[in-house]
Amino acid sequence: MIYILNNGGQYVHRIYRSLRYLNVPSKIVPNTVKLEELEDVKGIIVSGGPDIEKGKNCIEIIKKAEVPILGICLGHQLIALAFGGEVGRAEAEEYALTEIYVDEENDLFKGIPKKFKAWASHKDEVKKVPKGFKVLAHSDICKVEAMKHEEKKIYGVQFHPEVAHTEYGSEILKNFCRVCYEGL
Repeated sequence: MIYILNNGGQYVHRIYRSLRYLNVPSKIVPNTVKLEELEDVKGIIVSGGPDIEKGKNCIEIIKKAEVPILGICLGHQLIALAFGGEVGRAEAEEYALTEIYVDEENDLFKGIPKKFKAWASHKDEVKKVPKGFKVLAHSDICKVEAMKHEEKKIYGVQFHPEVAHTEYGSEILKNFCRVCYEGL
């Protein structure tokens, strides 16, 4: 089961439907859930949302979970905060289709072109990548569109792979599910 931690983002149900289309069992849970309450956890997706302070409820799970984690938008920022990175206001606040440049293919971007368009929100963004993480993708307005922990299977993306506007979004989610289910 892949659990989706709901941070109140407008696309949380879109994440759930995207996983359902991939035939991956998933469940939306409040961001206040405790790790020990989750059963048969194969992976965790930390959703986007409007309030970073309320989103901080997820930080304990992000730190403790020993399964793959994907943070989307606010979830990406919460991963950075959980591991000592910095989040701040974007220089170019934008909510639009953005050109993403893949710097490193890795598990998440396996089979994805080096350049694609994605729906992204850039009100806040990761300003400093935490120690032990590396940047996987950037855009013209954001240096950290995607990142990964160097040893753990923890990923963050500033953009929204779950929406139809994002090219290769379902493939990115499928790649994450493959990591969760090792060879799906």
